[in-house]
Amino acid sequence: MDHFPTNWGRPRNDAYDAYGTHPIPQRPYNGHQDAFADAVQRTQQPIVTGTSVLAIKYKDGIMMAADNLASYGSLARFKDVQRLHPVGQYTVLGAGGDMSDFQYIQHMLEQLSIDEFTCQDGHNLGPAEIHEYMSHVMYARRSKMNPLWNSLIVGGYKDGKRFLSYVDLLGTTYSASTLATGYGAYIAQPLLRKAVEGREDVLTEEEARKIIEDSMRVLFYRDARSLNKFQIATVTSVGVNISESIQLDTSWSFAEGIRGYGAQTQ
Repeated sequence: MDHFPTNWGRPRNDAYDAYGTHPIPQRPYNGHQDAFADAVQRTQQPIVTGTSVLAIKYKDGIMMAADNLASYGSLARFKDVQRLHPVGQYTVLGAGGDMSDFQYIQHMLEQLSIDEFTCQDGHNLGPAEIHEYMSHVMYARRSKMNPLWNSLIVGGYKDGKRFLSYVDLLGTTYSASTLATGYGAYIAQPLLRKAVEGREDVLTEEEARKIIEDSMRVLFYRDARSLNKFQIATVTSVGVNISESIQLDTSWSFAEGIRGYGAQTQ
């Protein structure tokens, strides 16, 4: 028995014109419906957000980095958030934007991996397949009331091939040897392009790491929503490795020489 009066419908027959009025006024539909259908919703706008994700190709694979900060508006609220997520044996997903939506994406990919495993067909999802899947998900959700407010970078290494591609909340995709989301697309991307493009096949892991760390340091100085605590992920023929949190050595002493900073009067 349905105990919710809102689901009982209108007892009156609107098709019967008892008073001879014409035309019969059209009443809103009040038939059977789930009273709690509107209670389950996802993010309508980004609330707790993460900033830049950086990624580059180097000789032996892919390297990505993202800091551990999730901001609540202007408040640096959570300082231990991992925004690099391993997907299977060959892929890492980096996310900027709304963190609750990123958690939903992680759940989707976990279920996708389980479904793929249970097929037992001898095939494993690689970075190209993950990126294609996410591009369709983001594109399909963009016209709905609850799109996923994220920019994603998918990096991986499979069958001797490096893969690095981007997808945003509109389903826009592109590939390059250097990628960045958020504020990093404006500040760090030029630095990455200058240091990496044309050298993707000769850059060692140590050189790639220095480029990433220098770019993350610049972002910490320039981006008010960033943190000097970050993680680096590498994807090579060996597999996926995501480091523990790394603390950058930074100094603000140079700011004393900037006009208008601190107690300077001239």
